[in-house]
Amino acid sequence: MTAVPFPAAEPEHEAARDALTGLAGIEAARARLAQWAEQGADQGETDPSVHALLLGLRRFEAVNLAFGESAGDAALAAVASRITQFAGAELDGPWLAARGAGSSFLLVADLPCSRERWQLFAEQLADLVARPIAGGAGALRLSPAIALLRVLPGEGADSVLDRLGQTLAVVQRQAARRLMWGDGEATPAGRTAAELEADLLKAIDRDEIEVVFQPQFALPGDALSGAEALARWNHPVLGRIGAGALFSIAERADFVVPLSRHIAALALRAAAVWPAPLRLSLNVTPADLANWSFAADLGEALRLSGFPADRLTLEVTEQVLLADTQLAARALADVAAKGVRVALDDFGAGFCNFRYLKVLPLHYLKLDRAMVEGITEEGRDLAVLRAILAMAGALDLKVIAEGIESEAQRARVEAEGAHSWQGFLRAKPMAGIEFLKLALAG
Repeated sequence: MTAVPFPAAEPEHEAARDALTGLAGIEAARARLAQWAEQGADQGETDPSVHALLLGLRRFEAVNLAFGESAGDAALAAVASRITQFAGAELDGPWLAARGAGSSFLLVADLPCSRERWQLFAEQLADLVARPIAGGAGALRLSPAIALLRVLPGEGADSVLDRLGQTLAVVQRQAARRLMWGDGEATPAGRTAAELEADLLKAIDRDEIEVVFQPQFALPGDALSGAEALARWNHPVLGRIGAGALFSIAERADFVVPLSRHIAALALRAAAVWPAPLRLSLNVTPADLANWSFAADLGEALRLSGFPADRLTLEVTEQVLLADTQLAARALADVAAKGVRVALDDFGAGFCNFRYLKVLPLHYLKLDRAMVEGITEEGRDLAVLRAILAMAGALDLKVIAEGIESEAQRARVEAEGAHSWQGFLRAKPMAGIEFLKLALAG
């Protein structure tokens, strides 16, 4: 019988955060699953709201043999980063990523979602993980397999993990298959990649693209300081699709730049009525920075909306910068000259190339949620946070903490000197009219 990736119980010392990837341990995932199941029972839920998937990497032992264990470890860290970044962009509800045994990763989320929508999420995540990973020994290409399920009302965490583990063991033996549901039912019919691309080309004209806003709060004091704009696609068949899958589809359809321009225009138009000094943060894609007219287009969008350039922040991730750092630096310098601020997003999630701190016109470091998750329990996590804040202070950069989910985390980042924070502790992403009400109530 093939071994299940999760043991029935783990020694207490193994429940801590995984040292290699920074992800939670399996005991944390068990506790979170139990918590969400209990909340669902208390609220009388009958339809599944808790969703889970288990991702495994086929023939990962061959990576260690061919490239060495250090390259394998770097690949696992990169996969963990891709999972957390994609989940952060895609999921509007609480979620937790954890490291399983060997080369397996668990993701659990508490949000209303159809089977078709959860499968699309898994398919897009598999595509992302399968992309080449740059390394000193050359590009690594991984082959992910995913087991996914909707947690049954009242189901225990051990049952969830057992079903996922058994399903992953089956799908990993089927080379031609990448996804499998863990409930014995057939994979639901969905939209093909070509159909999704065709749908997206019509989505702007059909007014299906929506911008929601994740509030940000200043420290100390928790005063509302602004919001990050997040794109959502209200697909007529699959329901709401988050930014991660949306831009993955747009990339295949060669539609990233028009989509990005449309989202920026929507966000700026909504933010134009916000009271000063609330700030708007927009995410930037590699296609944006590679477009020779990026700075001019942004300037025109600012002019048409009437939103002040000095209250706009552009957020760039390491994944964006990997394409061409020098090109990105020039494009960002052009917009910074207009008064726009620049933030290095997801700091701590990737390889943390400190060269970016030297060549980019940065104003903020935005900490990835992995950098704050353990700061109230783990001494090493707190030491890393303090080191980042000290470095940011020396470079005259302000630090934004992302993924704050508890009062203890918020209090700690405030005590350590972070400039602001965002997370589900105070608010989830909300529609523009709801954010405006929040701003005016201020």
